[in-house]
Amino acid sequence: MNKITGSIVLVATFSMGFAGSHFLTEFTASPVKNTEKQSTERKALYYRNPMNPAITSPVFMQDDMGMDYIAVYADGGGRGDAPAGTVTIDPVTVQNIGVRTTLAETRDLSRALSGLGRVDFNEEHLARLHPKTSGWIEELKINETGKKVSKGTILLSIYSPELVAAQQEYLVALNNWETVSSSGVSQMKRSAKTILDSAKERLQLFDVPVHQIKELEQSRKIKKQLHIHSPFEGRVMNIGAREGQYVTPKNELYLIADLSRIWVNVDIFEDELSWLKEGDRAEMRVRAEPGRTYKGKITFIHPILNPKSRTVQVRLEFDNADLSLKPGMFANVTLYVDTQPSAVVVPSEAIVRSGSREQLFVVREPGKFEPREVTLGVSAEGMTQILSGLEAGEQVVTSSQFLIDSESKLREATAKMMAVMAGESIEYNMGDMNMSMDDMDMGDMEMEESN
Repeated sequence: MNKITGSIVLVATFSMGFAGSHFLTEFTASPVKNTEKQSTERKALYYRNPMNPAITSPVFMQDDMGMDYIAVYADGGGRGDAPAGTVTIDPVTVQNIGVRTTLAETRDLSRALSGLGRVDFNEEHLARLHPKTSGWIEELKINETGKKVSKGTILLSIYSPELVAAQQEYLVALNNWETVSSSGVSQMKRSAKTILDSAKERLQLFDVPVHQIKELEQSRKIKKQLHIHSPFEGRVMNIGAREGQYVTPKNELYLIADLSRIWVNVDIFEDELSWLKEGDRAEMRVRAEPGRTYKGKITFIHPILNPKSRTVQVRLEFDNADLSLKPGMFANVTLYVDTQPSAVVVPSEAIVRSGSREQLFVVREPGKFEPREVTLGVSAEGMTQILSGLEAGEQVVTSSQFLIDSESKLREATAKMMAVMAGESIEYNMGDMNMSMDDMDMGDMEMEESN
């Protein structure tokens, strides 16, 4: 009889320990389907204090203020593979808290560098006109700054004794050449031709225009006034002389600039230089044109570093056909460098940054949000590159994710707590079972001794 009783006690103790361990395991996991009768209502895992989520209760109760504890359920969907922290929210609550989502997409993305730029003249289309000889300004054809001029426009007329003497020499050389050109003496012809070419070249070096040289050849009359022409189409930025003024080669008569293409210089710190290269895209905004964005590119990176500011000057070029950009303006410049082709990107506001990690909330199914740790790349234009942790086409949360994050962290912490409690309960039950087996062994030994 004692042996039978001991065996019954052992079986009962083992069964109770296994049942307790199995019940605690099922309590911390998703509910198990009943093969005999399917329950249509979800059972609460536990209840938490509405004012302090750290306080929980296995049964429904109220706090000291009479507020009901909030029921916490297992993640829905009948899936046991949901990561820790996955949150399930009913559609009404999703709508009330303003959850919005978007799809991760693939596109080219560049790193954005910002700086302050200064609008300047395009030095490739900038002319400072000086006279080649001394003389007096006889007439100013263009006497207003800002006026548009075309290539070849007559700017002024100048009288110079040196130019008059050069014309006389050319006419003498021309007459001499015409006299000996029909002569049979080749040496005399070569000498006359050399003198003629030399006199003509002198006029050209004095910037005497071609049409005036032809007029001189045809009329054989010396021109008292010689013209100075615009070298290209542009705007008169400055006039340095007036009618009747005596000028020398030191005097700047005109400053002419072509403003249809403008330069912008921006200073970039030395630790950002490795990302830059000529041809990179640039955008610019100025206060004079609010809401307008100018698009250009990097055309030159200066080879010298400023030792005081530790910056390098970078030159940008922009189209300025309507002349809205004025030299001297300041501009907010954004450089798009280090281009990443076919990058997986999401809106930057979708990222939850906790300091130690960055994560997104991915929509597993309607109302079910999974926290996903990701590795970030470059950011630009309101988008951020995802290097790992997310695939293109997955749906992510872009608003109210911080509310979801709070609930997710609470779920994750609770799951860990339940796992710890389950482990301790299993150890406790196994310990009781071992003690019961030891007691049974002692009872058997006593029975054997009594027999």
